Amino acid sequence: MTERRTARRYDLSLPVIIRVPIEKEPSPRNGKTRDISTRGLYFTIDHDLSDGAELDITLTLPSEVTRGSEVFIRAMGKVVRVDKRHEDGNSRVGVAAVIERYEIIRNEPVSH
Repeated sequence: MTERRTARRYDLSLPVIIRVPIEKEPSPRNGKTRDISTRGLYFTIDHDLSDGAELDITLTLPSEVTRGSEVFIRAMGKVVRVDKRHEDGNSRVGVAAVIERYEIIRNEPVSH
């Protein structure tokens, strides 16, 4: 099997907030990333998502990762694969998503 990824992936387990903009009540859903790159991410979530669903993704890179202050990332993406998973007796869904665009919002340090 050949590697089709064009961007380097980083194994990062970070909290992620997912919204599906086309839903009538786009309540945020909490998940956790498994890996992330500039072109996509893989995360697990409690709610089922469908292939092709548009996603509004928000995550925070902690200062340990950025070697500075926390960095917030807001991205728009699309589901490309959904895997049914069972973790610790819980039914979770693994989701691979492509990132179509993103913006990085640096958290400015608070001066005292």
